[in-house]
Amino acid sequence: MNSMAAELVRLLTVAGRTLAVAESLTGGLVAAEITAVPGASKVFRGSVTAYATELKHELLGVDATLLAQRGAVDPQVAAQMAAGVRRALGADWGLATTGVAGPDPQDGQPVGTVFVAIDGPFGPGSGSAAGGKVEALRLNGDRAEIRRESVRSVLALLLRELVGEQTGNERTQDTEQNGGF
Repeated sequence: MNSMAAELVRLLTVAGRTLAVAESLTGGLVAAEITAVPGASKVFRGSVTAYATELKHELLGVDATLLAQRGAVDPQVAAQMAAGVRRALGADWGLATTGVAGPDPQDGQPVGTVFVAIDGPFGPGSGSAAGGKVEALRLNGDRAEIRRESVRSVLALLLRELVGEQTGNERTQDTEQNGGF
């Protein structure tokens, strides 16, 4: 995974862009992966680990009604977390993870249900509305495996976007994973 984080840091540095991270189930693992890369301080603004549901509202501005109605494991919550951390930490890009690592279901969602999101300065033809993209994951494995794969998935989501941005190509990615935006 570190090579993926290194490539993200490189692309963000070249583009002169910054990154902030909001994490729930990953508990700081995304931030740790990014900050393990030498030179990350040029692009990484910081992170918010909002593990408790109420902190998603209080620190990241996630809609309280949405949290009350759907719980924290929801694609719109992930999108609002990414937008909220981007805004709160003054970054060009925001990443977010929310989901159920186990061992028990949460908010009516089974173990392995994860939503990862990015929010940023998407260009024309990106297939995104409202500045965000969400990917729904159904992961297998134990708690550690689910958390690791969540980190890999959110980094890959941003990496695909940055590669497309840098090459100037419109995304050819299937937009079905955009969480119903």
